[in-house]
Amino acid sequence: MMSDVSTRPRVALVIGSGGVKCAAAIGLWSVLTEAGIAVDSVVGCSGGSLYGAAIAGGWSAEKMRSLSESLWTDDVMQGYRENLKASRDGSLRFNDRSGLVDDTVLNQNLERIYGDLQFADLDLPLKLVATDLHRGEKVILSRGPVRQAIRASIAIPIIFPPWEIDGRLLTDGGASDPLPIDVAIQDGADIIIAMGFTLSYRTRMRSITAVQEQLTSIYTNNILNATYAFHNLAHHAEIFPVIPELDEQVSMFDVDKIPAVIEKGAAATREQLPHITRLLQASG
Repeated sequence: MMSDVSTRPRVALVIGSGGVKCAAAIGLWSVLTEAGIAVDSVVGCSGGSLYGAAIAGGWSAEKMRSLSESLWTDDVMQGYRENLKASRDGSLRFNDRSGLVDDTVLNQNLERIYGDLQFADLDLPLKLVATDLHRGEKVILSRGPVRQAIRASIAIPIIFPPWEIDGRLLTDGGASDPLPIDVAIQDGADIIIAMGFTLSYRTRMRSITAVQEQLTSIYTNNILNATYAFHNLAHHAEIFPVIPELDEQVSMFDVDKIPAVIEKGAAATREQLPHITRLLQASG
């Protein structure tokens, strides 16, 4: 690893929201590690919080590979279809603390994976992003139990119940900032390696749902592009976008596609690696 933080630029890693696609961060981390590039801090959002916490905790790539399979077990989504149907016919009562899925299994899985790990125990400084459900504000979590912060950050709206921390009802971080580059900037990072995820576009739309999904893809991708452009223009930090190009659509819980996703993450990182290395060498 490149040494002595005091004589080189501060490097931050940002992993945005993207469901199972966030497993691409394993490929990113493997490439950076092999190249000897040290990271000084990590920021994670939604699905990216899972891998951000693992990287900050010093996990090996091999241990990280089993993360999604261990978390998104088949029974996590138990009852989803039945409750979705009930919500449509009005027989399911719903409020701001509800979700279509009982989160018992999800919480048990998070406890099994992360245990009592605290932010203070991590090898690297970590900040995770969630969203205040009532105010719409971005909430930055950086203390206490790591699994509690992850639970808040991955609380997919409507599907999983929100999670309360310090009296605030929190939901998925992607709702307020799917790629929180500004968090790394505020922490004084000089170089930011930011992994974001685009949504695929449909070539045919033959239903209202399909049109809605297409519009979601357009909104999401434009927000991602605008985020990169804004921070590149407005701040001194050098930002390197790492956007894996996936050959096929990867849904939120497609854990069987993780090996391909990891490789795409590694490939996207290798494209940026010469630029990152050159800047570090010039600054060192």
